[in-house]
Formats: sequence, C-alpha cells, structure tokens
Amino acid sequence: MVQNPFVYGEVVPGDAFVDREAELERLINDLDAGQKVFLISPRRYGKSSLIRQALAALGRRGALTVDLTVSSYSSYLSFLEGYARALATVETRWERARNWLMSVISSTRPEVRYEPDDTGPGRLTVAFPLVQSDRDVNRVANEVFTLPGRLAAERKRTVIVALDEFQAVDSFNGGSVEHALRAAVQHQRRVGYVFAGSEPSLMEKMIGPKRPFYKAGPVMRLDKIPADLFAAFIEARFTRSGIRADAGLGAAIVELAGNLPYDIQRLAHETWDDIKRAGGRRASLEHLHATLGRLLSEQDTLFEALWQRLTLVQRAALRAVVLQEGRELLSADTRTRHRLSGPSSVQKSLAALAKQDLVVQEGGKYVVVDSLFREWVARRTF
Repeated sequence: MVQNPFVYGEVVPGDAFVDREAELERLINDLDAGQKVFLISPRRYGKSSLIRQALAALGRRGALTVDLTVSSYSSYLSFLEGYARALATVETRWERARNWLMSVISSTRPEVRYEPDDTGPGRLTVAFPLVQSDRDVNRVANEVFTLPGRLAAERKRTVIVALDEFQAVDSFNGGSVEHALRAAVQHQRRVGYVFAGSEPSLMEKMIGPKRPFYKAGPVMRLDKIPADLFAAFIEARFTRSGIRADAGLGAAIVELAGNLPYDIQRLAHETWDDIKRAGGRRASLEHLHATLGRLLSEQDTLFEALWQRLTLVQRAALRAVVLQEGRELLSADTRTRHRLSGPSSVQKSLAALAKQDLVVQEGGKYVVVDSLFREWVARRTF
C-alpha cells in the first residue's frame, strides 16, 4: 500500500525533507568543526527536522550525537537529569552507561536505573535525589555540562550536542544556566553544539551584548523556503505516489499555508488522504478546497475557544492582521477601516497576540502563526 508522501506533526524524514541544502551543509560543517552554532527560526519553519538531518549525517561520519528538547523539562534539575541520561545512553550497554555516569558525577550520587519494556528495548533513567538546594543544583550542573567534553576525550570521537528550544533555559534559573553552560562549552574543542530556538526575539537577546553567549559562535537564521521550489516539490510528491497533481496545485497549497513548512505538509498530507480514501487518481484545486473546508470544520471548536479568550480589542487587531496581510496596521486608514483604537492600543494588542503565539513579526509585517486559524478568522468572524 502506498504511504502518504507528506509528513507533519513529527520530524520530517530525509525523503520528505525539502530544500535547505545550503543550510544543512553549513550546519554539518560547523558542528563537525566543533563550533557552537545558534540556530534561530520562527515556529513551523522546519528547524527541528534540519537539526535531525544534520545529526544523522554526522552520525554516519562517526560522531556521537545527543539530542535534547529543553522545553520538555519542568525544572532546571529535571533538565540536568535528562541531559545526563542522554549523554550516558550514547553507551548502548546500560551497565557500562551506569558505571560511566557514576564515575564522572562526584558532587552527588546519581540514581541510574534500567527500565525494561515489553514492547521495546527499554530505557535508562537518571535522577539526582540528593540534590535539594540551589547550591546543590549549581554544583551538579557544573559537572553535567562538562560531560560532553569528557565523553569526546574518552572515546576519541567528535561529540555533537543539539539543545532544541534552547530559549527555555531562561525560565529555569535566571542567567546562571547560560553562565554555567558557556563556561563549560568554551573549553570543549571536540564538541559541536547547536543551540536552537523558535522564539526569535528571546534568542536574539540571549546572544546579545552583556549575555554569556555573546559572540560564542556562528548564528544561523532560517528563512522561508522559496515558494516555487516548495510548490514543485509538492506536485512531484503527488505524482510519484500515483496521484496526478493539476498544474498550480502546489502553488495554491503553499499560498494557503503561508509558505510555512509544517502547514504546507499538513495541507498536502490531508488532501492526499482525502483523495486516496475516495479512490481518486487526480488532485485538483477543488480537492484542496474541500480538504481545507473539512479541516476548518474539525478545528472550529478549538478556534472558537481561542477567539473567545481574546479581548475585543485583541480580536479586532487579529482580524486586521488577517485582512491587511499584516501590513500598515498603525495607519489612520487601517484603524478607521477596521474600527481599531489609537496606535498605542493596537501595538499593545499585537504584543499580547504575539505573547500568546498567535502572531509573529516577519519581514516588517505581522503573520498569523497557524494558517488554518488565519483562514478561520477570515471566514468566520466579523
């Protein structure tokens, strides 16, 4: 049975990965050289998939790779436990992994266990139960952050560490996390790091003057993939899967999805599913719009709840963003047309919408983060 050729909601595998050749080559080479790379991109641009592609390529070259999503952890200590576990499990034999971690952590006694799983290989768990005070946490942090360098030296191999959603460290323990990490990584010549974040404004501050990571390494900022290239990719994937795409279908998907990789893959995936379920062999604009209508209907309750949580002035500002395509929102003409208040009130509403991750500034304009929500606002609100 032919599988859906479009992937969303998870890291995109190699065969469904679009473009980014230049960015991928640069990231691989920088990490292989032991650089400390800061990768900044808005959400849904394919940042995490790019990182996984780079790690896979470096793994094939013999590097040891560690991948961690910082925002998955609810505290500084749980992050340190997860980081230590990820580094220890580079050793696939759990007893050796346990012994290594017990030998390199001296400020506390780690609790290292192996939890078998009937459906898989099981997993290693790491805890620092004796760590109680902030001073204890800082002490164990200083040790954990040196582990990649020790691993590289002991194994005589390059180690690559990816810390995704890195901006989340800002909520753990003020700036002390950044200071401790910078102090450790600057001495690790055989360890490449990618500090990746999807909140550009916060990440820019973290690499700015007077912050520990100022000029610590190269900065990569992801732009959108060229629309024509993405459109051609979409149509080719339809065709190779046995469904002929009408001319212009790829461009229509890219436009409706706001040229966001996640949203493009989602709309293409769902359209392909609907056509395949109906036994069709052709993908037209009519199919696309039928799928879009279905998705909007399925998301109606969620989007209505989002809308109801906004204040009246925030709703007006959001609708203006949609109808004005994010431009000239502070002009007198725009404010009159959309019944907006003064410029300061509009700016305050836009800031509140950005804080809720509903809109983002991009290239001098505001963009609704979720293209489906944008379409819902355009069609269902007044």
